[in-house]
Amino acid sequence: MSNVENPDYRRAHVQDLRRRLDEPRRFLQVIAGPRQTGKTTLVRQVLQAWGEAAHYASADEPTLRDRNWLVQQWEVGRTIARTAGTTGAVLALDEIQKIPDWSEIAKRLWDEDTANDLRLRVVVLGSAPLLVQRGLSESLAGRFEILHVPHWSFTEMKDAFGFSLDDYLYFGGYPGGAPLAHDPARWRRYIVDSLVETTLARDVLLLTRVDKPALLRQLFQLACSYSGQILSYTKMLGQLQDAGNTTTLAHYLNLLTGAGMVTGLPKYSGRVVRQRGSIPKLQVYNTALLTAQSGLSPEEARADRQFWGHLVESAVGAHLVNAAASGRCLVHYWRHQNREVDFVVQVEKEVRAIEVKSGRRRDALPGIGLFLKEYRAAHPLLVGGDGIPLDRFLSQRIS
Repeated sequence: MSNVENPDYRRAHVQDLRRRLDEPRRFLQVIAGPRQTGKTTLVRQVLQAWGEAAHYASADEPTLRDRNWLVQQWEVGRTIARTAGTTGAVLALDEIQKIPDWSEIAKRLWDEDTANDLRLRVVVLGSAPLLVQRGLSESLAGRFEILHVPHWSFTEMKDAFGFSLDDYLYFGGYPGGAPLAHDPARWRRYIVDSLVETTLARDVLLLTRVDKPALLRQLFQLACSYSGQILSYTKMLGQLQDAGNTTTLAHYLNLLTGAGMVTGLPKYSGRVVRQRGSIPKLQVYNTALLTAQSGLSPEEARADRQFWGHLVESAVGAHLVNAAASGRCLVHYWRHQNREVDFVVQVEKEVRAIEVKSGRRRDALPGIGLFLKEYRAAHPLLVGGDGIPLDRFLSQRIS
């Protein structure tokens, strides 16, 4: 497998950002997503068309970045915009969440530019969606729109690196790790050291108050190991060494969700209140997180039918939760006694009940029939087996 220099890097996202920047100045553009999904490369590619009328700066540098740095970079953008003529200029600020109170500063500067009719388009990038969006909702309401950049899909990894379906199931959707796929041990070290630890240390622990860092790391490892399984917070506590409580675990899982690592799917009930208080079904956003934590080689993973079955279900779940993170759908699970529906997906008013045939032993029986009796308007979908092939499902856009 070799890396392919694709001029249409993440084509849909590139086209979307180009279109937005070509419009008259309306909104601050926010490029949000997990680490190593290509946000910076995407923006740099789009900025090339603007030439000298664009300025890029990153707050993710060794030296301390503070409020003054943000104001200084904004002034650089203003200077370029004043001399750029009617087309204006673009200012791109990377790792914006590293700046304390960045959204309050951006609001003041943005409103000043609006009052002065300055044609400065502003793009901000952040590695932790939860932290970025929190700042936006507090200060910049009505002034921004988000372009979410999720983990790479099966189609993208296949086109760029020649991944087969089995490659994608094991190595997942991290483009930076793809050139290391020939050396799985080295690949695992890259995922754990350069992605997992960096995300935890720099996007979560450094920017958010976490009283029990060891518990957060243990929860992440547990969620990877149990991806695709329903596990109550009480049972999670029984698996973890560090003392904590269910409220703390729910908060930490929310932080891991915001960082684009793992999440807890709520149970579908048709009522939001019950969904929020439900037992979560753990789910990774990228199967690389599951396999790297397992320590199994690709050959060992394929030979372990139970593990490979979990991997297949987690790949389907990852495909869905990345679509949900982009705002295209809502994802749940459903279970009643010993009957279970793997995923319940809501796209606007349409409800789809998805069962995954993975070959693993289950502790619950298929529940689509019972689910359809309770929710008659839902549409059933079987993935794998004699249903839609897994590779085809992973190649489809959820919409």
